[in-house]
Amino acid sequence: MNWIEALILGILQGLAEFLPISSSGHLEIGKVLLNVEAKNSITFTVVVHGATVLSTVIVFWKDIVSIFKGIFKFEWNEATKYVGMILVSMIPISIAGIFFKHEIESFFTGNMIFVGSMLIITSLLLGFTYYAKSRENPITFLDSFLIGIAQALAVLPGISRSGSTIALGLLLGKKKEEIAKFSFLMVLIPIIGANLKDALSGELSNDTSVEFFPLLVGFLAAFISGLLACRWMLKIVKRGKLIYFAIYCLLVGIIAILTAI
Repeated sequence: MNWIEALILGILQGLAEFLPISSSGHLEIGKVLLNVEAKNSITFTVVVHGATVLSTVIVFWKDIVSIFKGIFKFEWNEATKYVGMILVSMIPISIAGIFFKHEIESFFTGNMIFVGSMLIITSLLLGFTYYAKSRENPITFLDSFLIGIAQALAVLPGISRSGSTIALGLLLGKKKEEIAKFSFLMVLIPIIGANLKDALSGELSNDTSVEFFPLLVGFLAAFISGLLACRWMLKIVKRGKLIYFAIYCLLVGIIAILTAI
């Protein structure tokens, strides 16, 4: 992987991690178009995911600090309840990661027909939100678990994690700003955990497919584009403009399928 490929894939990761267009799906498409072997780029994947985690932390640093302050009061309050809901939301994806890891990895083979089909499903989910009525109900533990199921399904390339979780939250009648924030914060622990697992497994030390400079370029590209996309997405959800991304995912999905036929 050269630095230009790293730049393009880094920007794709940063934008698609927060915008409801599926980062994994776009990375698969990008790897196919750039002829980058997915199985040889685990280090790059870890690095760009780390960059998007950092951008999330920066955007929500006030909320994160407030949560930590509440936790260390060692009492049941809004902060501990919020963390509890995030932990509940992690149950489905933890089950998927522990028991279905190899099955999930089998989908990341550059199969454009599958990726395109999943992008069309993402398009339908986003399209349904156009008819959702905003009742501004608070997020409950049951909501957290259901949203967690949506996040678990988004391990499939082409299913947008932010798109599916935010769409479900809106369909459940949750407040737009709150469901967007919850969607972005709930993914921090799973991504950090997955990155630590890969680092401790020794796979990163054995991966020599990407040199330092392309990794640095990919990290910076993912971080900067992720920072911009995260802030943009918060405004998009608040204004209820997800229908445009539904159209985009539909078109990209159809194109991906047609190019593979």
